Amino acid sequence: MNNDPYYHPYPSRRPTVYAKNGMVATSQPLAAQAGMEILKKGGNAIDAAIATAACLTVVEPTSNGIGGDAFALVWSEANSRLYGLNASGPAPKKLSGEDLLQKGYKEVPLQGWEAVTVPGAPAAWAALSERFGRLPLTTVLRPAITYAEQGFPVSPVVSLAWQKAYEHYSQTLKGEQYKHWFDTFAPGGRAPLSGEIWSSPAMANTLQEIAESKASSFYRGNLAEKIDSFSRQFNGYLRKEDLEQYKPEWVQPISINYRGYDVWEIPPNGHGLVALLALNILKGFDFPAKDSLDTYHKQIESMKLAFADGLHYIAEPSAMRVEVKDLLSDAYAEERRRLIIDRALEPLPGTPPKGGTVYLATADSDGNMVSMIQSNYTGFGSGLVVADTGISLHNRGNNFSLDPAHPNFLLPGKRPYHTIIPGFLTKDNQAVGPFGVMGAFMQPQGHVQVIMNTIDFGLNPQAALDAPRWMWVKGKNIKIEQNFPAHLAHGLAAKGHEIKVSLDTSLFGRGQIIWRSPDGVLMGGSEPRADGTVAAW
Repeated sequence: MNNDPYYHPYPSRRPTVYAKNGMVATSQPLAAQAGMEILKKGGNAIDAAIATAACLTVVEPTSNGIGGDAFALVWSEANSRLYGLNASGPAPKKLSGEDLLQKGYKEVPLQGWEAVTVPGAPAAWAALSERFGRLPLTTVLRPAITYAEQGFPVSPVVSLAWQKAYEHYSQTLKGEQYKHWFDTFAPGGRAPLSGEIWSSPAMANTLQEIAESKASSFYRGNLAEKIDSFSRQFNGYLRKEDLEQYKPEWVQPISINYRGYDVWEIPPNGHGLVALLALNILKGFDFPAKDSLDTYHKQIESMKLAFADGLHYIAEPSAMRVEVKDLLSDAYAEERRRLIIDRALEPLPGTPPKGGTVYLATADSDGNMVSMIQSNYTGFGSGLVVADTGISLHNRGNNFSLDPAHPNFLLPGKRPYHTIIPGFLTKDNQAVGPFGVMGAFMQPQGHVQVIMNTIDFGLNPQAALDAPRWMWVKGKNIKIEQNFPAHLAHGLAAKGHEIKVSLDTSLFGRGQIIWRSPDGVLMGGSEPRADGTVAAW
């Protein structure tokens, strides 16, 4: 790992940021500053993460919301231990794959009640605060409440995503049940422009209620009643009973050792396993140069094999037909590694031996660090907004399978395959720091590229994020950014990869990194493809 701030082979809009007392990195400057405000008030990295996450539901509603899910990895310096929180929600008890198949669905739709699972984000904030926080939730959520109540100027990348969503929803969201989305997010009959003030007093009231009740209102009180009533009004599946029975789950993170560093992810139902599968294959190769044809070819082929396994096996843990430890065994990695040849192949799952999202990273002066991600899944989610609350319900249920033979088949009370994954890096049982790359199925691909940029090629945090990215889509189809080296793109095409240049930088994920040096200095990078920043103290 190279911490040289001047070692930066790619054009950048910003340098790596260094600080000692605290750091918050995320995709929207106001949210990052909200987290920093909480740190300066005496909060720790966990308080800062909650403040940032809540603020992001207001200032970046195009990617996440109060009605979404969340995952977190928390490094507790006092315990020298990493904790995992899975705050993804299950399908309502009234929703089943069999029912949707009988209604003629071939897959779970992106919009409407069929895609809505129990939201976990408010429960995540409360659980993190209760276990690790220093400040009251009413203090921690105050910046988000203020921005929702008084308004804020919309940032450029968020504005562009908002406009795209409005144009899409204007064509696709038909019916009275979607009226509240337009009332909330396009009250003037359009999306807000960059720099234009947008506010939501209803969202402010909801956040205040969540803060005062420690999220109890959302699952057992007034807000739960409103969600239930809205669902019943439009023949939805979600009920107060589903909300009452929900609790986020503290989980043991999973990891592999990659060249002396331990790379950590949340276990299934999340697909952080895919990133670990790919890295486990890649660690058996030597990569003397980053920008070489051999490097990119092997990265892509390893990622394809990892996704083939992930999409075939990952589901709610109780439904999985293989053990995670077997998928991550060195013997299985070697078996998959032997499949990689000099030509692009169609990826197929193996048989192991038996045995639209926001991301944020925070760190404080005591050594605590948080890697956290929350999401609506695509854009604003299901298109359903609970009246007079600002709660945009996510569409995570779209990730369920409607194949009865698949372990990820939609069943009542079951959590779906989940794409949001926070990452964390340690070395010799000490924290190096949080990292993440948001963006649905780009996320594990972004994790692999960022980790290799850092460990194999010595790039500092900002350079690791700035580097041109590739994305496997399906089969041999690969998308690359427009600044991807042309000679390497031609070389990959000659190996059988179907290369397509994409001008849409949002496809390639948006990441944040905070690393901590052995002497306690924090160094952070923020995604150039977003409005983000690193707030430092």
